Amino acid sequence: MPIISISLNENIIQELDKLQKFLGFSGRSEIVRASVRNLLLEEKRIEELNGVLHSVLLVIHDEKSDQEISEMRHDYDKIINTHIHNKIDKDRCLEIFVLYGDSKDIKNMTKKFQGNRKMDQVRLIVT
Repeated sequence: MPIISISLNENIIQELDKLQKFLGFSGRSEIVRASVRNLLLEEKRIEELNGVLHSVLLVIHDEKSDQEISEMRHDYDKIINTHIHNKIDKDRCLEIFVLYGDSKDIKNMTKKFQGNRKMDQVRLIVT
């Protein structure tokens, strides 16, 4: 098995170590492999979506990214039924987008947010 190297900040390493112990993984490599497998499965699930969908896109980001979120959101006005902005702590915000439209548009919006390094978390829920 090839060996790769990644850089993580100290907070992520601490959280990873806690999760490793909690879930009973034998080491960091095992939990990282499981995480990568889950990410690949999630991406495959999103790629296989087709047709017209009802969905919810959840985005957590730093408060400083509000303007960028607003600009990105306007690119997808035609599929956004509802948008809720909520401050969740001192400097982070939660965006909830209730979406209805073609799966291609929903996938593109999701990828646009996922590809932005300023987003802490992006999760698509499909009904």
